[in-house]
This record gives sequence, C-alpha cells and structure tokens, in this order.
Amino acid sequence: MNQSTIPFEGHNIRRIYDEESETWFFSIVDIVAALTDSVNPTDYLKKLRKRDLLLGEYMGTNCPHVEMPGASGKKRKVLSGSAQHILRIVQSITSPKAEQEWAGMTVKQHKELKSQNLRDHMNEAELIFTALAEMSTRQIAEAAQATGFEPNKKASKRGGNIAKKARHELEEQTGKSVITNENYLPQKSKNDEFEDL
Repeated sequence: MNQSTIPFEGHNIRRIYDEESETWFFSIVDIVAALTDSVNPTDYLKKLRKRDLLLGEYMGTNCPHVEMPGASGKKRKVLSGSAQHILRIVQSITSPKAEQEWAGMTVKQHKELKSQNLRDHMNEAELIFTALAEMSTRQIAEAAQATGFEPNKKASKRGGNIAKKARHELEEQTGKSVITNENYLPQKSKNDEFEDL
C-alpha cells in the first residue's frame, strides 16, 4: 500500500492507496479536524455518529479501519473512507466549507488529475449537477441582490444544496453514485512509466 499525506485547509490528511481495489482511503478524523477546526476531532466524530444514526450506520458498514502512522510515527488502525464515503460524511458536518471544499479537491483526486481541468474529465451527470449548482447560486444571488463575500457565500451554499438534493434523489432512484473516477487521460504505456523515473 502506498502511503502519503495531502495538505487541506492547513492540515495534513493521511491517506493510503489500496492497489487491490485501486482506491485512495483518507483518515476520517483528519478530515473532521480540517473541516471543523475542532480541538478534539475524535470526540467530534463520535458525537456526530451518535447524533446522525444513519450516518453512524453508513460509516460502520462502509468505512474500513486502515493502518496509518500517528504523530509519533507508530502505526494504528484509523477509520478511513474513499472519496465517495467522505463526500457522504461531510454532508453531515455543519461547516460552510465542508462539502464544497472537500468535493472540489477529492473529485479531482478521485479522477487522478493533476494540472488538468476537472470539467474536461466530468461525465454528463457530473457536468449537469455542477451547472445546476452554479445556475442556482447565480439566480439566488441576483434575487437577493447579494454584494460582498458573506451574502454571496450564503447564496453559494443555498445553490449547492439545491444541486445536492437533486443529486441524492437521482442516486437513490438509480442506486448509483453520480461521482465516478472516470477520466479521459491517455493510458500510460510501459515506456511512459520508464520516462517518469
């Protein structure tokens, strides 16, 4: 397993790549710490699971415990989740930066993009829901005559929620996640791999 950290909101998020499932797993407590600035993110996560029983059940069923090094360097089993699991979890975190910030970063990560434009690698549904969020935000901001950062941030949150509800409805009806790891990058050949070394 390939192990590393990624910077997010001034915090380092531990992650590990499982080659068998070809999936990145992220430390959930690290993400909670970054999104909430809680002094005790472990306690925050426990309370969150008790408050939202469906979320607690979802995490217990879907999120594995994976060995990752702690601050001391000693490895311990940490509750972890894939990008898709994390997107479900952050929806229950009452933080204005939670879903949008994490979604923007993890969807790019999920698709294994670096400097490429994320929109160029979205499928039809991803593009439609992104466009819905943007249009809703714009129209809400115009209706409220929003000026300045805070009013526009509120409009963005409300616009994003409209798209989120629509996305969840589609996912419930189809049983499939809208967000995928599909990208349109050319497949690397063996020669390309040697050139990177």
